[in-house]
Amino acid sequence: MTPQDIQALFTRADGTFICARWGRPIAPIVFGVDEATLQTVKGAIEAVTTLANHQMAETDPELGANLMVFFFRDWTELSELPDLDRMIPDLGPLVDKLKAGNANQYRFFRFDEAGAIKASFVFLRMDEDLGALPAETLALSQIVQTILLWSDTAFRDVSPLAVVPETGVVILRPDIAAVIRAAYDPVLPAMSQDTSHALRLFARAQSQ
Repeated sequence: MTPQDIQALFTRADGTFICARWGRPIAPIVFGVDEATLQTVKGAIEAVTTLANHQMAETDPELGANLMVFFFRDWTELSELPDLDRMIPDLGPLVDKLKAGNANQYRFFRFDEAGAIKASFVFLRMDEDLGALPAETLALSQIVQTILLWSDTAFRDVSPLAVVPETGVVILRPDIAAVIRAAYDPVLPAMSQDTSHALRLFARAQSQ
C-alpha cells in the first residue's frame, strides 16, 4: 500500500482529509441479537481492539456504553427507541434519508475536544444482503470500519476483509491491519487533518 493509497482511505468525498482513532477504552453494547451473535460481535470488537493495541472496558464513565451496535429490520424502528434522538442529531430526517436511499447500514461518530472518537453508533438494517453474510464476517467488517474514522468512500469498492483461498476463512486484509496498528501508535496524534499524516502512517505500517 502506497502513501497515496493510505491518504485515500481518509480523504472524504468532499476532498477533506481526516484520520481519527478512539481516545478512550471502548465499552460496547449490542441490541437486537441473540446470545450467540452477541458473543460473535463482542469477539470481533475484542480482536480488532487487540490488533490496534487499544483497550476495552465494561463501562465508560461519561456515557456508560460508547459503542452501540443496533441490529433491526426497518429504519423506522430507530425512531421508536427512547432517547436515541438525544444522542443522534436530527434523527428523524436521517431516518427518512436512509429509508429513501434503501441503505442497510450507517455509522455515526462523536468526538472529544481533541478530535478523538469518544462514541460510535452502528446501525444495521438486516436486509437480504446483510442477512446472507455469516455473523463473523458482518461483525468483523463493521468493527474494522468503526475502529478508525475512515473516509466515507474508503471501502465502497473494495472490502477491508479477504478470504483465505485454502480454507475459505474470512480475515482482515493485512494491509488494512497494518494501517490500523500504525494509526494507534501513541506517538501519533489521535486526530489529524493534515495529509502528511498519511506519510507517517505509511512509514509505521512498513516497519511492522
